[in-house]
Amino acid sequence: MTEKNISLSGTDNTCNTADQPDYLVLVNRNHPLPKGWINKLDLIEEVNSLGETVVYESRTYSAYMKLKQALAEEGIFVQVDSCLRTVEEQQEIIDMFLEKYGEKYTREYAAVPGYSEHHTGLCLDLYFVIDGMDIYLNEDTEKYPEIWEKIHEKLARYGFILRYPAGKEKITGYNYEPWHIRYLDDPQLAERIMDSGITLEEYLEAF
Repeated sequence: MTEKNISLSGTDNTCNTADQPDYLVLVNRNHPLPKGWINKLDLIEEVNSLGETVVYESRTYSAYMKLKQALAEEGIFVQVDSCLRTVEEQQEIIDMFLEKYGEKYTREYAAVPGYSEHHTGLCLDLYFVIDGMDIYLNEDTEKYPEIWEKIHEKLARYGFILRYPAGKEKITGYNYEPWHIRYLDDPQLAERIMDSGITLEEYLEAF
């Protein structure tokens, strides 16, 4: 476990004063990353099957490894395309999406820098390895709904939720993303949210 000096400038909210991050932090189109957030994190790096370095918040990484092992036992092999992103990396993604997919797609799937949940280090974008081949483009992973269903069934057991479920676009601000999962550090809470079919926004507003 190492501490990384990663810039997440451009945010203007206030982080709580606890020594550890708030695992229920809300970062969305209307709520920026809390100021000083990165200083709360213990970070771990891992190289995925694409040869790319992925940076995780440490407890999120530990939970992901348990989820990954459980899925592997059922013949489902997952990797992580992205976890923590800097503001600069988020802008690079927006630029790439604009060039490749156009403005409408970019607006529906990509967050404004400073307002991306990926700045927290608590969410993961998953992809598959099938028969030794990396299936990592969003449009390609969407062709395997049966695999996503099996993955989603196991999320809560390890403290994760599906962050952008179908039918909740007006609440989350994003289209359905089967690959984007969020760590809450509380399997019982994750199970309640997943079983009830609500979003993190709805849970925080209610409780």
